[in-house]
Amino acid sequence: MSNAQTIVSRLVDSFQLNVQLFFLTLLFSLPLGLVIALCAMSRFKPLAIVTKTFVWMIRGTPLMLQVIIIFFAPGLLNFGAPWGSGASARFTAATIAFIINYACYFSEIFRGGIQGVPIGQTEAGQVLGMTRAQIFFKVTLLQVIKRILPAMSNEVITLIKDTSLARIISIKEIIMMAQEYTAQGLIWPLFSTGLFFLVFVGLLTIIFARLEKRLDYFRV
Repeated sequence: MSNAQTIVSRLVDSFQLNVQLFFLTLLFSLPLGLVIALCAMSRFKPLAIVTKTFVWMIRGTPLMLQVIIIFFAPGLLNFGAPWGSGASARFTAATIAFIINYACYFSEIFRGGIQGVPIGQTEAGQVLGMTRAQIFFKVTLLQVIKRILPAMSNEVITLIKDTSLARIISIKEIIMMAQEYTAQGLIWPLFSTGLFFLVFVGLLTIIFARLEKRLDYFRV
């Protein structure tokens, strides 16, 4: 295998870490974001205030800082090593930081979508004898998905690019791998990382475009 092929192979392997972090973040942050949104909208004021304050703190500080704190804070506070050790510990800490961060951003998108559904929809469901849960899942949530899809797609695309921030705790994702070759005098591996992200973002763009088209029947 030539030197160029070896480099590309290693870049592909490193990009798999970016993709794993991306999918794990989506898997857990989307439902957590919905829960946070509902807590922020709760009629129980203390819960709403605490939730909104937490979201404000997370959205108001850099994701890179949050990754550093979540990885190093337990050890500095003498809580042991909750994330384990080695590369898996770093990846676990980064994943948790990303999930919390993006759940807070998603929660605001969910909250805006839920509050944007006309109150008449809820009242119509009540007239039909539907429970609050039935109204939310069968009437409100479907319309919310249509409303929030453009904003959600933007955050999801940002997420795949943000995965490169994991290198701050020495996770050898694709850009960190490329920088090692840059230190050896090779610049093209660093520039080629852009192609990986462009292709992935292109696929996401196509997926979201098709989702929006399928939800066109919800014209709200």
